[in-house]
Amino acid sequence: MRSGTKVAIVGGVFIVVAGGIGYGAYKVISGDDGGSTGTGSQSAEVRTGPPGAEEIKNTAEEFLAAWADGKDPELAAAYTNNASAAKDAVAGYSERAHITGAVITPGAATGAKVPFTVEATVTYKGLSKPLSYASELTVVRGVTTGKPLVDWAPTVIHPKLTKNSSLVTGEAPTPPIKAVDRDGTELTAEKYPSLAPVLDQLRDKYGEKAGGESGIETWIQTEGEGDGAGNGDSAPRKTLLTLSKGKSGELTTTLDAEVQAAAEQAVKKFDEASVAAVKPSTGEIVAVANNRKDGFNAAMLGKQAPGSTMKIVTAAMLLEKGLAGADRPAECPKTVLYQGTSFHNLDNFDIQGGTFTESFARSCNTAFIKLIDDTKDDHALPTEARQVFGLGLNWQTGIASADGSVPESDGGGAAAQYIGQGTVQMNVLNIASVTATTKDGTFRQPIIVPRGLDNRELAVAERQLPGAVGQQLRDMMRETASWGTGKAAMAGLGGDKGAKTGSAEVDGQATSNSWFTGFQDDLAAAASVESGGHGGDAAGPVVAAVLAAG
Repeated sequence: MRSGTKVAIVGGVFIVVAGGIGYGAYKVISGDDGGSTGTGSQSAEVRTGPPGAEEIKNTAEEFLAAWADGKDPELAAAYTNNASAAKDAVAGYSERAHITGAVITPGAATGAKVPFTVEATVTYKGLSKPLSYASELTVVRGVTTGKPLVDWAPTVIHPKLTKNSSLVTGEAPTPPIKAVDRDGTELTAEKYPSLAPVLDQLRDKYGEKAGGESGIETWIQTEGEGDGAGNGDSAPRKTLLTLSKGKSGELTTTLDAEVQAAAEQAVKKFDEASVAAVKPSTGEIVAVANNRKDGFNAAMLGKQAPGSTMKIVTAAMLLEKGLAGADRPAECPKTVLYQGTSFHNLDNFDIQGGTFTESFARSCNTAFIKLIDDTKDDHALPTEARQVFGLGLNWQTGIASADGSVPESDGGGAAAQYIGQGTVQMNVLNIASVTATTKDGTFRQPIIVPRGLDNRELAVAERQLPGAVGQQLRDMMRETASWGTGKAAMAGLGGDKGAKTGSAEVDGQATSNSWFTGFQDDLAAAASVESGGHGGDAAGPVVAAVLAAG
């Protein structure tokens, strides 16, 4: 028995104490009760069906006791339905993470799920600190044995673990950083929770360049999915416990603490909300915030249909080809059929004798769909998106980001792209950049740290937005903010302002996603709220709050 190991099992069923083993009323599941993964007699009969309450309770207790003991990882793994993976994880708990003295206390089961808390100590090279967290396990019936077994998942060991990650304690691979905004204000995950994954990535990628010194930490190490530092799709290395702090190096970002604070507050009002803000004149990201249960940085990594905010790109293409003009007539019927696919406007509205500006400002879908034949090129929109707005050009923001996707499509699929549906995939940073390009006339790839930090190659669009096209587009966005679908959200803002709303229908959702983008002077922002409804209802106020702070 490893010295200092303890297990506390509710009800005194199984107790391991420091310096020895004490058994109190330890109940072995007999063959009559369905078989045990521990000791005792076994029935030859293979039981089926969900495990019973007693089986769930005892299996959970046996596994937790063996895990906390730490002496025999193979024994602990035998209580699971994936002994190989479980054995490595349990062994690594002490060998790689240097976690000892675990006291694991299960709570009352809810069905087959058993919650538990862990109180342990991390000890490394003379340094020790307590580590506490909560997790849960699920007991299932073994497919071939019929025994009750812990349904193995990495989250059993720690709730933040994934299939390709493990707990590690040692000298941190990169020094800590003190991230600051453009004016030198410190940015911390405690004050700006949405920045937690951003700060982790910045540290992984630029910690050594910032000039700090590594300390001793316990972290989650991810293997085989990118490098965790912005190259690939893996999560960055996540520090769970700091035994010695080391020395932080200062890293200047393009963020603005005041705008970031406003963004943090704005997204809190809606579940599954994201927002990003960019300076049109420079491409600098001044705020990025999310309110998500999973902690995913959807503002920069999300990939969803952006709805009618995509009409900014579509309008630019139609204006550039001379197929539309801001003051020229544009048909806006209730519905339109294109190559067998029917498209309609919200609540089947129509506009009689209206202009292209009116169709844009009121977000008329059919006015845009009707013009697709006139382009004589199903791939005109992907070309415009790439060549003028820089979408899909492998952005190097400084951390991991998705740079938008408008793949070539045909027929009804191409028509759906005109209104931001179908195969178009964007996040709010992409749409904020589209608005920034419209405002400035030139695509400037978004960045979150200065390019000079690592001399990375930024994406460059092939051509600028033609002057006359850009002017008409900006005027149409101004009209949208003045009297169109963006009026309510933008009403409290002054200065030069413009907007575009979007509602994106998603399969399986009763309510559409809310999208909104706008500019005010030299700041562009975009937001999305999953199942938020109309663009101006949820995403609109988020964008307005961020623009007001800027």
